[in-house]
Amino acid sequence: MDIQTINFIKHYWMQLVITATIGYLIGSISFSILITRFFKNNSDIREMGSGNAGFTNVLRSVGKLPAILTMLGDFFKGIVACLIGKWIFSFIIIPGVPEFCIVQYGIYIAGIACLVGHVYPCFFGLRGGKAVLTALSLLIMTDWRVAALCLSLFLIVVLITRLVSLGSVLAAISYPIFTFLITYFFDYLGYARNVTFGYLVISTTISVLTGGFVIYKHKKNIVRLLNGEEKKITIAK
Repeated sequence: MDIQTINFIKHYWMQLVITATIGYLIGSISFSILITRFFKNNSDIREMGSGNAGFTNVLRSVGKLPAILTMLGDFFKGIVACLIGKWIFSFIIIPGVPEFCIVQYGIYIAGIACLVGHVYPCFFGLRGGKAVLTALSLLIMTDWRVAALCLSLFLIVVLITRLVSLGSVLAAISYPIFTFLITYFFDYLGYARNVTFGYLVISTTISVLTGGFVIYKHKKNIVRLLNGEEKKITIAK
């Protein structure tokens, strides 16, 4: 940890804590659980189907409308958290560090905290979903180019195989790769040169950790994929 990072934490620890706390609390609002309770007479989505509190299980176990509402809720709560993080960090000024990088850090902190809250929600016994949609909102808020590439890969895989888990895992693997390549060649070495080397390192590291986290939450799906036992998605219901 360099001196600049230490000084940043020392002077702005309160903003860090507030941003992370707000992001986590927003992430802890589990729409799959709430919506399933509403549509299925207080049933718990975690006791249905695959047991996962996420879009795919809601689609299979509850229906299309609840799944769409879950998708929108999980996606937009990430957007809201990132916007709040961006706003809080917009008041921070660090000599020698571009404003763009500073607000990006706020987005990353809020977004990651929201992702953790989604997976381990304090309002629902720390048993949540796998954070794919919430992670997508983080990607969009930090770099739409990376988000477009990861989402395209996800959609292509799902359309061909009808395996949401496979698309999610491959998108998670590609996330740090796309992040590094785009940030390095377009933002750090490119014409604009609007990011520091430190930002390149931090953004790539965060993408590795985020992608790894999503993959870890899909470990059971990966086993089923390898064994040819993973269920394919259907919209017939």
